[in-house]
Formats: sequence, C-alpha cells, structure tokens
Amino acid sequence: MYVILIKYGELTTKKGNRNFFIKKLTENLQHKLKKYDVKIVRDRSRMYLEFLNEDLESIEKIVKNTFGIHKYHLAYMVDTNKEKIEAQLLEIARNSQFKTFKIEVKRSDKSFPISSLEYASFLGGILLKNIEGIKVDVHHPDTTFTVEIRERQSYIYTNSAKAVGGYPVGTQEKGMLMLSGGIDSPVAGYLAMKRGMRLDAVYFEAIPHTSLEARNKVIALTKKLVQYTDYIHLHIVPFTTLQEAIYKNCKPEYCITMMRRMMYRITSQLAQKNKGLVIVNGESIGQVASQTLVSMSVINSVTNMPVIRPVACLDKLEIMDIAKKIDTYDISILPYEDCCTVFVPKHPVIHPRLETCLDMENAFSFDSLIDECVSNTFTLKISDEEKSEYQELL
Repeated sequence: MYVILIKYGELTTKKGNRNFFIKKLTENLQHKLKKYDVKIVRDRSRMYLEFLNEDLESIEKIVKNTFGIHKYHLAYMVDTNKEKIEAQLLEIARNSQFKTFKIEVKRSDKSFPISSLEYASFLGGILLKNIEGIKVDVHHPDTTFTVEIRERQSYIYTNSAKAVGGYPVGTQEKGMLMLSGGIDSPVAGYLAMKRGMRLDAVYFEAIPHTSLEARNKVIALTKKLVQYTDYIHLHIVPFTTLQEAIYKNCKPEYCITMMRRMMYRITSQLAQKNKGLVIVNGESIGQVASQTLVSMSVINSVTNMPVIRPVACLDKLEIMDIAKKIDTYDISILPYEDCCTVFVPKHPVIHPRLETCLDMENAFSFDSLIDECVSNTFTLKISDEEKSEYQELL
C-alpha cells in the first residue's frame, strides 16, 4: 500500500494554535479526497494518507495543490519487521536511479532491537552488497532513503516533493476578490488563499460593451482558483448604467479613477452583505495609471475596509510566472475585454486630485446607481465538484 507522508512546514511554528491549523488542513483534505478510499492519520508534526495504489496520480495532484502542506513524500508502508523492512528497501533501491546515496533511520519505536545509527549503517551495507556501481555520500547524495520505524508499521521513502505551502484555506476569514479577466487578479486570489483566506469573487460586467465570452472567461479563471479550495461564490455586477453615467458626467482622463472608486464602493457593500472582512485585488504599484500611489490613495478613500494587494510589489514578469504556474495565464490572455479595458481614455490621469473627483461625483446621482448595481448583482457558486461548461475557453 502507498502512503503519502505530509510535512506541515510553516504550520509547525504555530505552537499553541497548531492543532487548529492541522484540523483545518485535515478537513480540507477530507473534502478534496472524499471520492477516494483514503485513511488520514495525523499527529502534531506530520500526516499520513493511506490509499489504494491505482489512485496515486489523482491523490498526489490534490496533495500538491492543498495549502498548508509544505512538502510530502511518497512512502511505502511495511510491517515493523526487520526482514520485511530490508526486503522493501532493497526493492525500492533497485527501482531507483542513483549513483550516490544516504540512509537515515528514525526509530520512534524504542523496542526495535537496533539503534538508528547502527541500523542505517547496516541497511547501507545491504544496498552496497546487492546493487553495483553505487556508493555512500552523506553530504550530497543523489538519493536519501529514510526509514521511519514505528510500533506496528514502518515507512520507507526517498527525496521529498514540494507542495504549495502556506496556511489551510479557512484559517482566516473571507475576503472579496475583485476578479477581472486579466493576469494579475487571479494571481492575487491565489496568494490570498495561500495565507488561509476564504474568497468570494466580484466581477463587473458592462454588457453590451463587454461580452458573455468575457464573463465566461472569468468563470473559467474562478474554476482554476477553486482547485485550491472547495467553492467560490462569484458575484457578477451589472455595471453598464453606472459606467455610462461616469463617461457622460466625468472628465475623460478621470473616468478610470472614478470607475474604480465606484467599484470599491460596490465591493464594500457586497462584502457587508456576504460577511467579507477585506477587499483583495490585483493592483501592482505603477503598472497602470490607476495604480500609482496617488491614484490608489484617491481610489481607496471611498472605503474604510482594508484592501489587500498581494501582487503590489511584484513586477509583471513575476506575476506572469505565477499565473503560468497556477494555469490561469492562457485564460487571462484570451482577447475578451472587461469593463476596465473597454473604454480606456487616451491619456488617463496618473496623479488624480481628490477634490476633482468629489466635484464630479457631486454632479450626478451615483448613489442610486450603486444601489441598483448591488441589488441586481447575481451570484454563481463555482464548486470543485461542478463539471465545467466553459471548456471551449481553455
């Protein structure tokens, strides 16, 4: 039987709160693995998943994409019996590619008759005797064989594989992700979830200026983010009437600034309705006109809600690298414009004045338009169990 041995990484720094984080990680894994025959055994330092061999590929993918797991090993479980341990180790070594190796023995079962150091040396001798062309290198081995000896079952594994790390989703409260169809906001959502945050997503559409394809693009991006959690509520805001009023009543160079101020107001109201504590977005300092420090300050002034900007200090190439890693990049570059790009003025202001914004807002009745946007917002539940209807976008 295969076993995946999970190491918590950052969770081990939590001391008195560690059990809370490990319990949440266990719940998340139980949800993701519920269609497989998996037994989860945990303690304060590690976790073991025992399962049938034919499910290895699917289960390993889930483990790799679960926040709260730092690294993991594919381990082999054997009875704590000297002859069985030695036979299993030799079989694993014969099926591995290496020139140099090291043996580590961790003996938690002190009734086992040989000390850890003595048994490591003994096992190394077995490999040297039975496999040609290999040698011991305790400093920089190609492969480290680790043998964990426990009371009933022992585990044998080699080099570790890296997982996504972070904190289990749900160890923090909910944030409202302003999700456009671009590259940056899905990356921001991924990084927010990595810190344990549960997310709702908010998408602003301006049909007929934006298309249903643009909406489906955002749904497809949400589906990619759902692989790291169980579900995300996607709130779709009908923004057309308010956006047209902005372009009718405001200076062209200020329209993006004004639009973002309205979006922050709407997202804040949706957060209050849906128990969100913070706003999360993909703003990156200096990347576009609305993301200079002056612009962010003027836009941010409409809300008292904290705004988390996970990619604020990353450059575009760094953000693109993460987008490719989480498989959102190819969707984000599909040519369907969102309402932030469809009416971009030729020369948007990069140092807007708050007084100018307030004067323009006083010139038209935007409060009722915001209320209309909020009341007409509709919500989709994007679940990890849902079959994708948007495969044509990928």
